[in-house]
Amino acid sequence: MKLYIVAGERSGDLHGGNLVKALKNINSDIKLRGFGGDEMQKAGVDIFVHYERLAFMGFISLLTKTFTIFKYIALCKNDIVEFKPDAVILIDYGGFNTRIAKFARPKGIKVFYYIPPKVWAWYQDRAIGLKKCVDRMFVILPFEKRFYKEKVNWEVDYVGNPVLDAIKSFKADPEFLNKNGVDKSRKIVALLPGSRKMELKLIVPLMAEVAKRNPEIQFVVAAVNNLGKDLYQDLEDKANVKFVYEASYDLLSVADAAIVTSGTATLETGIFKVPQVVVYKMGSMEFTVVRSLVKVKFISLINLIANKEVIKELIQNEAFPERVSQELELLLAKGNYRSTMVEEYHNIFRALDTGSASENTANLMLKYLQG
Repeated sequence: MKLYIVAGERSGDLHGGNLVKALKNINSDIKLRGFGGDEMQKAGVDIFVHYERLAFMGFISLLTKTFTIFKYIALCKNDIVEFKPDAVILIDYGGFNTRIAKFARPKGIKVFYYIPPKVWAWYQDRAIGLKKCVDRMFVILPFEKRFYKEKVNWEVDYVGNPVLDAIKSFKADPEFLNKNGVDKSRKIVALLPGSRKMELKLIVPLMAEVAKRNPEIQFVVAAVNNLGKDLYQDLEDKANVKFVYEASYDLLSVADAAIVTSGTATLETGIFKVPQVVVYKMGSMEFTVVRSLVKVKFISLINLIANKEVIKELIQNEAFPERVSQELELLLAKGNYRSTMVEEYHNIFRALDTGSASENTANLMLKYLQG
């Protein structure tokens, strides 16, 4: 059996790697090739193009990189034709992968989409297009199954959430605090500014000002190695700020509270039961466009899953140092505000906990192929 797998971002590579391990545990003879990264390669995928060459974000970036994007789409299509897979597995990365789906299915290649684009958030009519070009959809949020059924009468598979898998398998480093010079006697606030350049350019200055206003608090930045250190510059000269690299789970396992850029990190922070505030900024032009398109009340996965405000979301003009500091004070204080948030986290965990998403997805994919 031959499978072609496409993941265009760091998170997709991580989830793709776990999925490949699960597939190979069932059938060790599967041959895999595709677009991805180090995690997928370690799991046994022959990587044709590394995701780092596809790292584009935002409307403006996409406009300026259009030629490059379409070049890689063409390369991907040609490689699929040469590889002749039994199925194409697409992971997230909606704009790119939707085009691959439209190409592959008419050629008689089964198309499986794991972690599909968030069409429920905006341009909901894209669900119609996905139904036309995808054989089976594997969703990771409980409300997505209901959305596709109500919107386009499409039965999709809810497989659980891979973030939960990753956290369940995580083993905290008992020497994490000592290794990084973090004082366990002081309050620890995790700063998770994201993993994309445009996010850091807008969020890091905000986080730096919050740290400056709260010298008694110990802030620890969850930094990533594949971004230039200059992006963290505003935080580097703060006496109460420390950095840890590629260790966000270790940090969340000891944090008293967190300031988080919207994204998967909000869900990870919630699963670790860390009280948090979400901050998000984008360019004014992009914000104007996005605000007119968004069809959901919240931007954080925690609030979307709960279908109510569990954590405060401070977006664009509301994301200013004084307001974030006020929220941080509430999160760190003992009382109902903090304890209620943690209790809601427990409810969300129970809703997501349906076994291993990777194993569930692998079993279903192979069942559909054999069927």
